[in-house]
Amino acid sequence: MYMSLLAFAAKLFGILGLLLITYGVFAKDERRQDWIFVSGGAGLLIYSMHLRDPIFIVLQIVFIAAGLYELSTLNKKTKKK
Repeated sequence: MYMSLLAFAAKLFGILGLLLITYGVFAKDERRQDWIFVSGGAGLLIYSMHLRDPIFIVLQIVFIAAGLYELSTLNKKTKKK
């Protein structure tokens, strides 16, 4: 079965995103975990955009936003110390 380069790249981003999020669950450092989650979410966002699935796209945007929000709150806590 022939797959276009764009479809292949989108699936590759999706697989990488899934692997990163799975790895992030086991990361000990909270800041590192959040960056891994944001990166994995971005990979899955690219894949969901390729699929043109609006529910999956919104889910990934919310997931990335939550990770970035947590990173910003961690940065604020670090600055207060």
